Amino acid sequence: MQTIKTPIIPTHQTIVKIKGEKHELDYKAICIFSAFGFFLDRDTYWKDEKVLAAGTINNIDNDGYLIDSKPWFQWYYKPRKVSLKQSAKEFQQLFESIVREQSDGKDIILPLSGGLDSRSQAVALKKCNAHVKSYSYSFQNGFRESDISKKIANTCGFFFKEFTIDNGYLWSKVEELAAINECYSEFTHPRQMAVIDEVAELGNTFSLGHWGDVLFDSDGLAENISDIELVQILKKKVLKKGGLELALSLWNSWGIEGEFEQYLEQRLLALLSKIEIKKVNAKVRAFKSLYWAPRWTSVNLSVFENKHPISLPYYDDRMCQFICEVPEELLSNRQIQIEYIKQNNKEVAGIVWQEVKPFNLYTFHFAKAPYNFPYRVIDKLKRDFRGALGKKFVQRNWELQFLGVENKKQLKKYLYSEGFLKFVDKATVDGYCHLFDTRDKVYYSHSVSTLLTLSLFIKQLNEK
Repeated sequence: MQTIKTPIIPTHQTIVKIKGEKHELDYKAICIFSAFGFFLDRDTYWKDEKVLAAGTINNIDNDGYLIDSKPWFQWYYKPRKVSLKQSAKEFQQLFESIVREQSDGKDIILPLSGGLDSRSQAVALKKCNAHVKSYSYSFQNGFRESDISKKIANTCGFFFKEFTIDNGYLWSKVEELAAINECYSEFTHPRQMAVIDEVAELGNTFSLGHWGDVLFDSDGLAENISDIELVQILKKKVLKKGGLELALSLWNSWGIEGEFEQYLEQRLLALLSKIEIKKVNAKVRAFKSLYWAPRWTSVNLSVFENKHPISLPYYDDRMCQFICEVPEELLSNRQIQIEYIKQNNKEVAGIVWQEVKPFNLYTFHFAKAPYNFPYRVIDKLKRDFRGALGKKFVQRNWELQFLGVENKKQLKKYLYSEGFLKFVDKATVDGYCHLFDTRDKVYYSHSVSTLLTLSLFIKQLNEK
């Protein structure tokens, strides 16, 4: 027998067998995957295989079957009476302790962005005197996110390398990516796959800032919302554009009994009812950390972990427990992270914050009309000028992978393979390709990407 204790936020999925279930595809679970972009709760592609739940102790027999599972941690909300200054100080001590433990004696590879999570890591790693090489990437013909990242790296004295995510990179990598993430996430989100071989040469351990933006912010929801009302709010937050429509199409084409939306809402309500937190925003944060982080964010971490060990200070059990005791009003608007960076590296705090361009951590309060009006006008003029020159401004990875003659050819090679058309009927594939080509590319990009992911899953299945 084997005993596995899962972290509060697992970095990877552990799949076990379930006794009494047939080894059959779980079409209902696949429909939710198509709607959300990730599997819900413990679901997998198969009825007799489940993922170990977060924060649990599990006993598994020698044949890989789950014997029993018990929680060792449950999300809670017990705020202490603390000020922002005190919370930021406590965060500093905990965060830097975790970062020091995770970086000691290692050659750290730090992905930098224009946001706050990796910026806070950079400040902590600098203070810990860690050996760091950093990098960032921008889309070909897109916003140069690397410009901000490079300034952060230079300020901290880190080596920095810039990469470009090129048009059509996916097709030489898609089958490798499918093998790495086992088709548990659609393929246009982990853009790091484009440059991971070169990035891996920078060091021997990745330090990743995932989930800080969820833990240290609030959804700003009213506190008198019932669980039934919260289900509708969560649906809007989690459903991808075009995801519900695709899920309904698959549900109907597979002849599944009942109504998909009713099934989905019942599942969400059941999961929410298990979270014994009255504070609505804290409850939503717990829901995301239980079901979104492990089943979507962590799946895409597999690209990094395929090359080197990964460390995630915001995933640390101690950080999750710390969050449960911080007043909700201090977790809104990234206050604690902002205060930490300002108190510990004024130069880094003075660098533009991408979310509120052109303002920084001292001036972000002015990221509203009329103060940001000049920037918005100039930015629009730049975009219009690029458009007049025929240079489309790329904002999303799928634009580099699905648009253009060669990309379309590669995409259809998978979507119209004989094996996949036995799984998803041709009329459904035709319909979504047509909608993407002629109606709304932004809205239907998720649908096309999901169909591509499912086609790779079927391809792998048929090749076993």
